[in-house]
Amino acid sequence: MSKIASKTPNDSYLASNLTEVGHIPVLPSEVQALLQPKDGDVLVDLTAGRGGHAFALAEAAGPGATLVLFDLDEQNLTFATDRVLSLGVKVIPVHANFATAASKMAELGLRADCVLADLGFASNQMDNPDRGLSFRGNGPLDMRLNPESGTTAADIIRTTNETDLADLIYHLGEEPYSRRIAQKIVQERAKEPILTTVRLAQIVREAYGARARTSRLHPATRTFMALRIAVNDELSALDALLADVETGGRKVDEGGWLNHGARIAVISFHSLEDRRVKQSFVALEKNGLAKRLTRKPARASEEEIASNTRSRPAKLRAVTLLPEDN
Repeated sequence: MSKIASKTPNDSYLASNLTEVGHIPVLPSEVQALLQPKDGDVLVDLTAGRGGHAFALAEAAGPGATLVLFDLDEQNLTFATDRVLSLGVKVIPVHANFATAASKMAELGLRADCVLADLGFASNQMDNPDRGLSFRGNGPLDMRLNPESGTTAADIIRTTNETDLADLIYHLGEEPYSRRIAQKIVQERAKEPILTTVRLAQIVREAYGARARTSRLHPATRTFMALRIAVNDELSALDALLADVETGGRKVDEGGWLNHGARIAVISFHSLEDRRVKQSFVALEKNGLAKRLTRKPARASEEEIASNTRSRPAKLRAVTLLPEDN
């Protein structure tokens, strides 16, 4: 459910380091330059996380801005809301998938001037073994962004037949050894349930065999990515968002969820996401609905990568909407 929150500024509340905030946003300067938030704008952060981007956008826009924050992780959404509220702006938290952004904005009676979707995960999620998103610490094989509902990675591992599991790992993880990995998983689950991240990572490494020693990535990287995407239905959500951006562009003069001239930016972290964003934004421009602000994606500088290694794969693309008959 959505609600409007209000709070007076409290500078002492602002988190000042990674330990307290739990996440460093990627490409912050590039996001600011492309979205150009202004006082009075309606700013929509579709993946609020720990509020880093939202805080910076609100601070740049000024006290007349309205922030609409989406996130599936209720704890992170509460943290981000409180963090942005310390600036004295209006904040509307929405505990929902960003695939519902257009309908939620219509319910709120708001039109967006700036939209940001950072498709990465908050570091506090990745670094918490209990979330099961990483094989670097032992935890339950969960991977849900919303830990209160939905299918877990353990459920998928337990119930999916070998062929479908291999296809999932191949198509969502782009894993060349998906057949070998799926076969090994099915063999091992017949002996005992696969319930933890470390156990699954060990099974994948065993499936790699001698190749594990020469692999540039940890052998389990692509399998974990595939399961995470499947658990959270990430690509369907992105497809729905991009379709809503196109619809918003076509209805920009009819009171849709996007204002004329709205700026939309998406940060992706792997090729399955970036390919979709690129194709969608190219089509928007070709159809006269938008102008691309990035011909090639903005990437993190060497300085940013040195201070935040998780920014290395990030790709930022942005468009600004035009009238349909432009």
